[in-house]
Amino acid sequence: MKKIDPVVIKETKYIAYFVIILSIAMEAVFLILRKWDVTVLLGNILSASAAVLNFLFMGITVQKAVMKDEKDAKTAVKASQSLRTFFLFAVAAIGALVPIFNIWSSLIPLLFPRIAIMFRPLFDKE
Repeated sequence: MKKIDPVVIKETKYIAYFVIILSIAMEAVFLILRKWDVTVLLGNILSASAAVLNFLFMGITVQKAVMKDEKDAKTAVKASQSLRTFFLFAVAAIGALVPIFNIWSSLIPLLFPRIAIMFRPLFDKE
């Protein structure tokens, strides 16, 4: 296996930091609303981890696709997207169906990387 590109690592760290910050904010909202319990924390950990892993896998896929010809790259990216979508769906289903996870704290963090990407231009130093 080839080494993970430093850009993929850098961007994944950015997403992870943003997901952690938004997760803390979500936990605070649950505390303020007096709805917090351990299931909120467990759901948050489950989905936040899955969201960051999904982004990392996407970055690795793109890194590998750049080395392939156009047709093979397109096929690899489509296959990866399908598998990653299934992975996120499975995580969401587990978070919704298994009682040790709060359903909302299991679903909301899956959106955090999209929010981080929206704010990326504000933090881009280049």
